[in-house]
Amino acid sequence: MKYSWEFKLECVDKYKNGEHIDISGSPGFHHDFMKRVRDWAAAYDDLGIDGLKHSPTNKDWTPEERFELVAKVLSGNSVASVAKNAHISISQLHRWVRRYDEKGVDGLQCRKGRPAKRFVMKRKTKKTKLSVSEQEELKILRERNEYLEMENEYLKKLDALVSKREAAEAKAKKQK
Repeated sequence: MKYSWEFKLECVDKYKNGEHIDISGSPGFHHDFMKRVRDWAAAYDDLGIDGLKHSPTNKDWTPEERFELVAKVLSGNSVASVAKNAHISISQLHRWVRRYDEKGVDGLQCRKGRPAKRFVMKRKTKKTKLSVSEQEELKILRERNEYLEMENEYLKKLDALVSKREAAEAKAKKQK
């Protein structure tokens, strides 16, 4: 749910003054909401009123800015503290660290949208003529395949008949 910056500011003021913030909902909702209010208060402390306003667009992070944050994590700072100070989500910073581990600095390049699909043109292969022995082997394999398919169909029908007979016997026993 999106809250207006005025509502956020009102909640932050009440939170800082120790006043009760009246919200409706379940007790679990109150706990989650108060966590959100604490986050708003931290954003307000860091960025002022702009920390409470919705940004019309997301910030475009340059590869250098991303590397600075990743370097802080790699130097031993916690992902949560670095993400909080940069005002980004923990999961976003995790993705950047993972991409840096996998691809180095190139993994931190800005990517917009989906990667382009790569179309691969299949080359037409020329049919080669089979030798007489290969033709005979192919004929034998086709006959064997046909035989196995018929055997499979027969076994399926036999299984169905046995199941039908067992069901009829069970029904007859139940009626007696």
